[in-house]
Amino acid sequence: MDHVKTAVSSLRLGEPTTHGGLTVFPLTTGFRSKLRYLLLEEGLRKDLVTIREVSEGGSVPELKVENRAGLPVLIVDGEELVGAKQNRVANLTMLIPAERTTIIPVSCVEAGRWSYRTPHFDVSDRVQNARGRAEKLESVRHSIRERGSRRSDQSRVWDSIEEEAAVLGAPSPTSEMGAMFERHRETLDDYVGAVNAAPDQVGAVFIVGGRRYGLDLFDRPATLAAFLPKLVRSYAIDVLGRRPREREESPDGEARDFLNRIVEGTYDDHPAVGLGRDVGVVGEGLVAGALVARRTVVHLTAFAEPAGLREDSAVDRSPGGRYASYRQRLDSLRSRYER
Repeated sequence: MDHVKTAVSSLRLGEPTTHGGLTVFPLTTGFRSKLRYLLLEEGLRKDLVTIREVSEGGSVPELKVENRAGLPVLIVDGEELVGAKQNRVANLTMLIPAERTTIIPVSCVEAGRWSYRTPHFDVSDRVQNARGRAEKLESVRHSIRERGSRRSDQSRVWDSIEEEAAVLGAPSPTSEMGAMFERHRETLDDYVGAVNAAPDQVGAVFIVGGRRYGLDLFDRPATLAAFLPKLVRSYAIDVLGRRPREREESPDGEARDFLNRIVEGTYDDHPAVGLGRDVGVVGEGLVAGALVARRTVVHLTAFAEPAGLREDSAVDRSPGGRYASYRQRLDSLRSRYER
């Protein structure tokens, strides 16, 4: 837990880039990681990693990862795995041990398909949209604390995709999350082109439409550089059509406050899937999770107001405190978007 606090406290906030309602602050640090691992995309490309259903019949919340490499393989929270019986996303960040097969927790992001498209999975050029990642992280961290499992609220994942797809005009015959990204690919590529990684950058704070905040921090610049385009798409898809809020504070003041809330949060610690420890962080309007291995923060992801905007609480709750109906949440979402 102290490793997470030390890592966040040592971060330096750079000059932001703003494009179309998305503001991105680069994060740098003097720390240099000594960990060695392969990224999942590299392991798949070199045919050192295979991802399959856990059996011929499959299991929605689990997949089997065979790592034949001599190094651990990094799978990052929200990475989209496409193929086999239905597309999934990783429930949290994991270091898969070298020369071992590991069962990993995942969530389905394609509710309308349960048939083989390919024998194995590949990895896409995106991660789960930021709002969905935030909600998933909140439910997974709760599952870890309460039941010792790493399952998400799958129904909530499906509802979130359906709502966002409707608002963004991206229907799909199989309710596939990727349809949103494909529908707006050119616009998202513009965002990616506008945000470049600095040579020593290890993370970023993202401000979506002046309303919601997210952070992704890695142990080394090379990992951040590999994931930054995917992360920009993840946050940018949530910006599209959103009416920005006028800020009362300066953006850098808000970003620094967000970092401070992570440091001042309440921490819990559990054995990770694969190598290392899962560290959860809960604070005021904040949820975060980190993978720590060999006293190094391999990846930290954090979100402010994970269950949706506090000023738009009808998105997730009805006045009586129960979850609002799909129609209520969809109407609330539409009120925040300009078509």
